[in-house]
Amino acid sequence: MTSDDTPAAAGRAGSASDRAAQAALFDICFSRSDGAEVLPWRYDGSPHGAALTHVAHGDGAQLLASYACGPRMILNRGGDACPVGQTGDVMTSKEARGRGLFSGLDRATMERAREAGWPVVFGLPNRASAHIFVRDLDWEEVGALRPWTFVLCADAGARAERMKASRLASVAVPWTSWRGTMARGKLRKSFFGKINVVPIARFKPEADDVAATVAREHPWFVRRDHEDLNWRFIDAPSGRFRAHGVYEPSGAMRGWCVVQIPERGETVGHIADIVAADEVAFAGALEAGLGHLRKVGASVARAHAVAGSAWEARLKRSGFRAPSQQDTRPIILRVLDPAHPLTAIARDPKSWYFTDGDRDAELIG
Repeated sequence: MTSDDTPAAAGRAGSASDRAAQAALFDICFSRSDGAEVLPWRYDGSPHGAALTHVAHGDGAQLLASYACGPRMILNRGGDACPVGQTGDVMTSKEARGRGLFSGLDRATMERAREAGWPVVFGLPNRASAHIFVRDLDWEEVGALRPWTFVLCADAGARAERMKASRLASVAVPWTSWRGTMARGKLRKSFFGKINVVPIARFKPEADDVAATVAREHPWFVRRDHEDLNWRFIDAPSGRFRAHGVYEPSGAMRGWCVVQIPERGETVGHIADIVAADEVAFAGALEAGLGHLRKVGASVARAHAVAGSAWEARLKRSGFRAPSQQDTRPIILRVLDPAHPLTAIARDPKSWYFTDGDRDAELIG
């Protein structure tokens, strides 16, 4: 990906008829084999709306590049939902790199997003590519996403994961594991006898009221009704998400936790999403998620948080350990309507309610 705008191939709007070619390029670019399942689910199936995709072909039928940007319906203090964009897969075939395709597809897609009425588009690129967006394509870097880690047990997997933070963090795993055990005990004590936590196979309309309650507390909340939640987690192609619901003794729902379980041979599970109406429900939801990940063999649980956000503070208070200062992912923003009320909020990610489940990619990692 470069800022070189030398014409190489004509770009055009993508459609469902391009999914097979996009899936083949996806599998090559990301060393995957599930593009044919993932891309139709991600691009065409979301209750938030279909993704905008733009593609470029060479002289023949070969797909050289593809750019995807999906809508996210944002609630401001529980008000009417407004669509914004989130960049997804940016893919260029090896032989077509350095020919200006990426820049051209970005500009074309942003113009379509503007026409669709999206006031902003945000993205979570890796640090190696973020500067291209900012330097060449009118994006802004507005924040950072950091991975926080909860040590579930003092084993080799946990030591290897904490080594990514520092050698000292790896050596301290037995102590960190003990601290995690104490933190989980505190969580259990705070909700014991007050709520019930049970696995749920699918989300029901009862989740809508919980999400609406929490949305009213935040200026930026990605819509989570039961249809959104079932699409994002229960019906995800990987089949790796598990959900627990939090209920009052009367049966009223108070929150939920969704986890992504590790694949065979992996040691890391993820807290994908927690929404809770109060602190008691949050404690029950988090403990259910941590307990489930430990039961399926995870050594650590991970959750990403926007640096400086309330979600990050909650993770820290609950026993999660900080990453190294270098282990961050930039949050970038493309402003399409400077006068829109959401634009100022978008420039302050610390104010967002944003969990791993709000990210574009199906799998967290």
